[in-house]
Amino acid sequence: MSSLRTTGRAIVRPLLRFALTLFVASLIIFALMRAVPGNPARVALGVNATEEAVGKLSSELGLDRPLLTQYWEWVKGLFTGNFGQSLSSQQDITPLVLDRAQVTLILIGLAMLLALAGAIPVGMWLALRNRSRGADVVSAGTQLGIAVPSFLLGIILVAIFAVHLGWLPANGWVPPNQGAGEFIRHLILPVIALAVVQGAMLTRYVRSAVLDVLHQDYIRTARALGQSPWEALKRHGLRNAALPVLTVAGVQLTTMVVGAVVIESVFVIPGIGSMLLDAVSVRDLTTVQTLVMLLVAFALVVNALTDVAYRFIDPRITAGEK
Repeated sequence: MSSLRTTGRAIVRPLLRFALTLFVASLIIFALMRAVPGNPARVALGVNATEEAVGKLSSELGLDRPLLTQYWEWVKGLFTGNFGQSLSSQQDITPLVLDRAQVTLILIGLAMLLALAGAIPVGMWLALRNRSRGADVVSAGTQLGIAVPSFLLGIILVAIFAVHLGWLPANGWVPPNQGAGEFIRHLILPVIALAVVQGAMLTRYVRSAVLDVLHQDYIRTARALGQSPWEALKRHGLRNAALPVLTVAGVQLTTMVVGAVVIESVFVIPGIGSMLLDAVSVRDLTTVQTLVMLLVAFALVVNALTDVAYRFIDPRITAGEK
């Protein structure tokens, strides 16, 4: 019974925290959008629009309703999948948001997998070969990877592999159902550009976490019993080393969304980032409001999943809440 209560609290508390944070974020986003000067309907119709046309559009979009009613309709639409109408095109933005979200999720998902696939083994190797000449060279390379902005790396990759060598397309997007080969070819450069910076940062964290574990007493005891550094780490230290890396990976996954905005612009990829920039440029407040809220919700979901995974890896967290 006690374990059930503890498990229940471990599930309910993060859910309540998630719901409260989401509610506060929605209030802040809604208030900030309404604080932008100017009538959104007039902005959508242009400066030469008549008052009658502005009033008609405001009524159609519900902009003349009380703020509390507008907020409730917006939040209800988010939960029911009705994201509202675009101020610039007066069209339902739900299908477009869903299509663009798939593109961005594919991009950041593949980039995160590539970053982890490189960072984990390289970071562990750097820790096990600490202060060796090869490790120093690779460590310097990770510092360079952190220093180079993703958009600059993207431009360099396009100049080399698309313009000079002609091996890969410079930009564009091909859906998976239109050919797996072209889909992969168009994704190689943007995924690499987005993954390199994140992978370099993750490599540094993996190295630091593994080095910290290697200096623990239980690792020294395992070494004294005849185990190699790798055997001692594999048998006794990997779980402890994974904890800080998991936290950083969760944070970096959310920051990848920001990086995706830039990468999508460089490679002309029709994702959420490019959609957000387009909406901002035409002051489409409804679209901006919805996209920002969805990005916040994505970040909160990632943080919640990271918290759950953290508790699964380290049962001492749940035990401490009994």
